[in-house]
Amino acid sequence: MTVEPHQLNRHLAGAKPSATYKVMDRVAAHRASGAQVISLSAGEPDFDTPEHVREAGITAIRTGHTRYTQVAGLRPLREAIAAKFQRENGLDVRWQDTLVCSGGKQVIFNALAATLNEGDEVIVPAPYWVSYPEIVQLCGATAVTIACGADSGFKLTADALAAAITPRTRWLILNSPSNPTGAVYSRADLQALAEVLLAHPQVLVLSDDIYEHLIFDGLAYFTLAQIEPRLRERVLTMNGVSKAYAMTGWRIGFGTGPGWLIEAMEKLQGQQTSGACTISQHAALAALTGPQDFIQQSRAVFQRRRNRVVDLLNQAPGLHCQVPQGAFYAFASCEGLLGKTTAAGQRLVSDEDVVNALLDEAGVATVHGSAFGLGPYIRIAYALDDASLQRAGEAIQQFCRALSD
Repeated sequence: MTVEPHQLNRHLAGAKPSATYKVMDRVAAHRASGAQVISLSAGEPDFDTPEHVREAGITAIRTGHTRYTQVAGLRPLREAIAAKFQRENGLDVRWQDTLVCSGGKQVIFNALAATLNEGDEVIVPAPYWVSYPEIVQLCGATAVTIACGADSGFKLTADALAAAITPRTRWLILNSPSNPTGAVYSRADLQALAEVLLAHPQVLVLSDDIYEHLIFDGLAYFTLAQIEPRLRERVLTMNGVSKAYAMTGWRIGFGTGPGWLIEAMEKLQGQQTSGACTISQHAALAALTGPQDFIQQSRAVFQRRRNRVVDLLNQAPGLHCQVPQGAFYAFASCEGLLGKTTAAGQRLVSDEDVVNALLDEAGVATVHGSAFGLGPYIRIAYALDDASLQRAGEAIQQFCRALSD
């Protein structure tokens, strides 16, 4: 049965499905028809979850830890989360100031759903993770996007922030390192933004630090509440185990912020999903308190992959890619490909055309930058083995060289 739009919640009717998952669906369809596809679309580490973390999950099952937990999460896990924020981010956090959710996305959704009302605005720097504006839309508010191009390193500037704030502004969302660009906000970047925010006490900040441990070239990592203590009562700092510990399917995210906000988020979660998966919480506890060598090892692998992928992309005629400082994405301008025609006769008018043609003709799946709020770019996720990345890069080069004016 087809559901007519008037039967849906109007906020849901206006939301768009994830562009990343749409590409993944196309990849599945191509593979089902027998085509060979190298997928550079999903933001998911290709490593296995560390052995001791997997064993902790198995042990939880075998010892009967399969029942409900408190809505906000197991106390030992919340204590470990507080210790993580203290140790790695210099935040004075009590375990009571933390909340465990079913993935990082639920942390974001809980925070926005608990605080936004009709007419509220949320500032979202673009390029952005595809879910930010859609979550804002689902919560009945308006996403105000600010284009942050290559000239600013794909980062929000203080002047741009100041110009965007209105009396209706309720939140600013910051993501560092960034999906899709890999941009990292320095101490100076954050301090400049903090100076603007101090003058606007109605603005809350959601600091999405999910890629915190994937930062390259020896750069130091900073988060906003660490840089400016006067903002701590207005900042929700969120993180999780999915990217740092290759635990995407375990679905554990967490956050810390002012008590009133954590309480409101817990109240919402209690009527929504209740507590996160008990088994996954035990595994997350092992991740945060056990050996941390996996982080350093995976970071080194991703940095090596980054260097190779950026080099391959910059050798492709019509593509240009800045060197990302973190995460596992390359965000390459494809402006030089627009207006050209592919070997199969497809005219490239937009970055989405480029992405579709790369999949159909080169067997390489990427995601168009306009889905992240800034085109014409393509996003490449280099969370894949070296040999596959090499083949994908060579296929992209061959595709670009075969274009005609």
